Amino acid sequence: MQTLIINIKELLQVRESHIEKISGIEMGTLPTIKNAFLLLENDVITDFGLMENCPEIIPEISIDATDKIVLPAWCDCHTHIVYVGNREQEFVDRINGLSYEEIANRGGGILNSAKKLHEASEDDIYNESKVRLEEIMHLGTGAVEIKSGYGLTVEDELKMLRVIKRLRQNHSITIKATFLGAHAFPFEFKNNQQGYIDLICKEMIPKIVEENLAEYIDVFCETGYFSVDETEAILKCGLEHGLIPKIHVNQFNSIGGVQVGVKYNALSVDHLEIMNPKDIESLKNSETMPVALPSCSYFLSIPYTPAREMIDSGLPIALATDYNPGSSPSGNMNFVIATACIKMKMTPEEAINAATINGAYAMGISKTHGSITKGKKANLIITKPISSFYQLPYAFGSNLIDFVIIEGKIIQ
Repeated sequence: MQTLIINIKELLQVRESHIEKISGIEMGTLPTIKNAFLLLENDVITDFGLMENCPEIIPEISIDATDKIVLPAWCDCHTHIVYVGNREQEFVDRINGLSYEEIANRGGGILNSAKKLHEASEDDIYNESKVRLEEIMHLGTGAVEIKSGYGLTVEDELKMLRVIKRLRQNHSITIKATFLGAHAFPFEFKNNQQGYIDLICKEMIPKIVEENLAEYIDVFCETGYFSVDETEAILKCGLEHGLIPKIHVNQFNSIGGVQVGVKYNALSVDHLEIMNPKDIESLKNSETMPVALPSCSYFLSIPYTPAREMIDSGLPIALATDYNPGSSPSGNMNFVIATACIKMKMTPEEAINAATINGAYAMGISKTHGSITKGKKANLIITKPISSFYQLPYAFGSNLIDFVIIEGKIIQ
């Protein structure tokens, strides 16, 4: 089936040939075509260019994009959208002065979500998560990474990953699964941390790999959670079983997690709210993508990733939502783009590059997603009539999306 989009005011993120990621000063350049057409064949981009070169065909679907911007769908490379319930009370607790760490120390946070998930059936978890997944698709996300980590037992981690597998089977959006058993230490292992690490390495990982439930492995490397040495041991075990590292680092403290990520060739290191010159230097000349989560900083009132300093140092950066019930209960990548521009001083060009091609790289899918390139997936955002793509972050509270195409199909 052919879909032809014509009279596009501006077609963004046009790449004639494949690139994996964009770094440093190049992030400020966003290649576009004005007054363009775009041709899709089933779920793939097959042609694009100036309207004067538009092929004379009669497609099954024709879309007139006069005064509208077309760009690749967002690639959200860090989420925790498989969960049950919410943590509204903790939101109020923070307003009343409690910190994230204080809430966690009294049984809130990750362990609160783990308790709720343990008590829920797989069908209940699936049905709640399905609503969130379909919401982000309508908000323009065409590929998403989803982590486990609210199980913290063998069966509950497997339950979460099976839900992610069901979501992938039943929805057109590309989903990548990450095993995050090392999200927190359960109560019963509070005084036996090595025992829980042994459980992760000797039971969880082998069963997950046996059922082919995850591509990546993640660890929350942070003071009060998993130390650098513990993180290294878990990453090594995951790699031995074929799981690629993607790790949480530097959310509250810089303790050496970035360096461990680079050492083990992590696909990404995520959060990075607290960065020192040594951390930035460690990422140079590596294949590891730094990922910023600005809506988490917004929600928790913690520092923002120093994107300006990192980009000016020659690094790439990706953007993601961190959609989760405790520290970022939103999967709206449009808000992430706006917040990156407003609070992190990224230009709109940099933010769009970070949320498309670099986000795809941080999920291992840059060959098929993240840019307008022939042969890539037909995952698109078509805006409402707008003055320019600068309006996307500028009008941060407005819904500027007309409709979304994922895998060549209009999302109703």
